[in-house]
Amino acid sequence: MAVLSEKIRYLVKRIEENNKWRQRECINLIPSETTPSPLVKLCEISDPSGRYAEHRTMKGKEIYFYQGIDFIRDVEEDLRQEMAQYFDCPRVELRTISGQMANEVVFKAMLKFVNRGRKEGEPFRKLKLVMNNELTKGGHLSSQPMGSLFNYVEENPTTGKERVVNFPVKKDCLYKIDTEKLGKLLEQHKPELIVFGKSMFLHREPVEFVHNIVKDWDPKPVIMYDMAHVLGLYGIFQEPFKQGADIVTGSTHKTFFGPQRGVIASSIPKGSPLSKLWIDIKGRAFPGSTSNHHLGTLVALLMATYEMNAFKEEYQFQVQKNARAFAQALKSAGIDVEGDQADGFTETHQVVIRISKHGKGDELARRLEENNIITNYQALPDDETFLDASGIRMGVQEMTRFGMNENDFNVLAKYVADVVIKNVDVKEKIRTFREKFLEMQYCLSVKETAPLLAKIFASIFPNQEFFKSIVDNLDKIAKTL
Repeated sequence: MAVLSEKIRYLVKRIEENNKWRQRECINLIPSETTPSPLVKLCEISDPSGRYAEHRTMKGKEIYFYQGIDFIRDVEEDLRQEMAQYFDCPRVELRTISGQMANEVVFKAMLKFVNRGRKEGEPFRKLKLVMNNELTKGGHLSSQPMGSLFNYVEENPTTGKERVVNFPVKKDCLYKIDTEKLGKLLEQHKPELIVFGKSMFLHREPVEFVHNIVKDWDPKPVIMYDMAHVLGLYGIFQEPFKQGADIVTGSTHKTFFGPQRGVIASSIPKGSPLSKLWIDIKGRAFPGSTSNHHLGTLVALLMATYEMNAFKEEYQFQVQKNARAFAQALKSAGIDVEGDQADGFTETHQVVIRISKHGKGDELARRLEENNIITNYQALPDDETFLDASGIRMGVQEMTRFGMNENDFNVLAKYVADVVIKNVDVKEKIRTFREKFLEMQYCLSVKETAPLLAKIFASIFPNQEFFKSIVDNLDKIAKTL
């Protein structure tokens, strides 16, 4: 027991130190992360986190295979309605536990869908051809043959490679698709699935352009948009369903400030030739890919979606303003900024800088981390390999939620430039700077949150007097705020 106690104490000490460092002393700029609100975090450890609630549609009725799940059933239905409101679409699948799983579920469903008319004795076929963003041009790993698309696309017998055609990019901006060339490629290759979305994401995707070309094809290809990075900007950045997309997938923990989960949404109407694809998506979500789909995070996602639907426009507007202000300030400080300057270098939460004049991407990302500025190094579209990356990718979403505005990002840009260009130590300045941004915005106030946290906490540990005393103290503190 003494050894166990020592290990536990050491781990707790490290947890405390890491929490303090990341939440009070660092400027967090990883574009694929966020900090959920205290209420969302506490929802994650509530009772459903240890439960199961498997269910599927059978003969037109939703059948649940466990008892004691009325609450989680209601949570899932409430969340489906909140998400449908957010996307303004009729269909939402919530059981995927990551954005990558959401993509793989769609790819599995596509295989089942294209084989629905298969005659007895015919071999089960793969997708004939897929179009997507190239990995080295910012495409997301999950929609590549080396990622979730693995084994779902036919191989070209001549080359031995999967039949995947990448979107062409403009010569003067490698972050935008060349629509003139794209139109010709579409007519030439006739893809069955078109996948938009990126991980290095600065500009809009030409969804409407593609929809107008393929809408009368028979069969019409499925247009899918992986919005993992920009899910929380749905609307102000782009509205794919209004532009002709059939399916949107995404992670719920990047710009969408929820727990780590995935989501699939669809605008496919009843009676559409694609309507059975949605049946296949549901079936590949369960039982095809999940059993326990992490019910604690499902409750947390409902709480986060309440927050998002309440603060959506205000939050999105500030994120976009902050990203453009940050990009321009970095440019003014002498750092090369990627993206189309006519669009403010970015239309999302991301800012990408080219740092090859000052060092290698991984080395400078580490130097920034040592100064409490957390980023990630990134291979740019003209880099030969990720191992020799010349870029750094940053996102403003998390610090926007902690209250930073355009002026604050102007200040931060100077600190970044000091580290990147001059190799100046700004660690203590960043610690002091972060002290101004400790209270989360775009959610309930601390005064409103404290008594609610106390109620949830008390319900999790109802019979332990020590925890009850903590709850009582929370109540007292809340009354003084």
